[in-house]
Amino acid sequence: MPTQPLPNKSHRATGRVTLSDVARAAGVSPSTVSRALRGERAVDPALIERVTAVSSMLGYVPDPAARALASQRSDHVAILIPLLSNALFVDLLDAAQTTLRAAGYQTLMGVTHYDASEEEQLLREQLLHRPAGLLVTGLDHNAATRKLMASSQVPCVHLMDLPASGQNDEAYCVGFRQTDAGAAMTRHLLSKGYRRIAFAAAQLDPRVMQRLYGWRSALQEVGLYEPTLEWLNPAPSSLALGGVLFEQIMKQSPAVDAIFFCNDDLAQGALMAALRLGISVPDQVAIAGFNDLTGSDQMLPTLTSVRTPRALIGQAAANMLLSLMRGDEPEARQLDLGFEIVQRQSS
Repeated sequence: MPTQPLPNKSHRATGRVTLSDVARAAGVSPSTVSRALRGERAVDPALIERVTAVSSMLGYVPDPAARALASQRSDHVAILIPLLSNALFVDLLDAAQTTLRAAGYQTLMGVTHYDASEEEQLLREQLLHRPAGLLVTGLDHNAATRKLMASSQVPCVHLMDLPASGQNDEAYCVGFRQTDAGAAMTRHLLSKGYRRIAFAAAQLDPRVMQRLYGWRSALQEVGLYEPTLEWLNPAPSSLALGGVLFEQIMKQSPAVDAIFFCNDDLAQGALMAALRLGISVPDQVAIAGFNDLTGSDQMLPTLTSVRTPRALIGQAAANMLLSLMRGDEPEARQLDLGFEIVQRQSS
């Protein structure tokens, strides 16, 4: 179908090109333009190409606020994550965003800094934009945030955590059980012959505390748990803090023979401190981490860790949310993607 003459923008009151302008120029309806620009599969590729070319020629920029007002929904998804400085959440966010963009959705990100009040405020602000869906890290939220999620009726998927058996069974979530992962690494160290296994943690967010519970439970099962083996620091996790914790733990008496760090950055810092202090790993003390972050396989010695499927979690959670936004019920409300113990030279 031939395109129509281009509109004269100079005759418009505001000079803003509208969806109707693109539709007239492309010789199609405004609804077809909207579907074509979203890249919906049902639209003929040749038509998408024509509409896109006309849109570019006219300099059309979609108005998300107007679209949301007209349809009672938007084409963006709100994502709440704790930190951007942690590679764990960068991997997760990148995979989720890539999946959503391929389906025609934009992302609006908020960083909560592990603060429940900040998470609540960010959610309030993002709900004003009528998001099509929500991706929220974790299952631990204050009462006001839970009420906002429920009353908004916006499809929501939780990332990283799975509920304990019988708890929060109605939540849609993708991840793994942090408690199980903490217990699995502890049992792995026990199987290697270590008996005095310390647990060192920073940040102390809900996921870290679940790992602590897993470690504690595994040691209690074999009668080796002692409260003095817990080293908890609420400061943000970092290489430097890992070194400090390592030096403190190595002064403990009786001595420990293994240290399970709640994050790889702490464990990496501990390995650096061991080199600096001339402490042989694993001959004098074994070291293990969590998340198998970039660089752990390059440490000296290489770091034993719990490998977590961050990118797969982001992708699967986005796909689950896409199903909910289409009005489809996912095959399962909770998707467990598991974890893997990666044995390397440090243990």
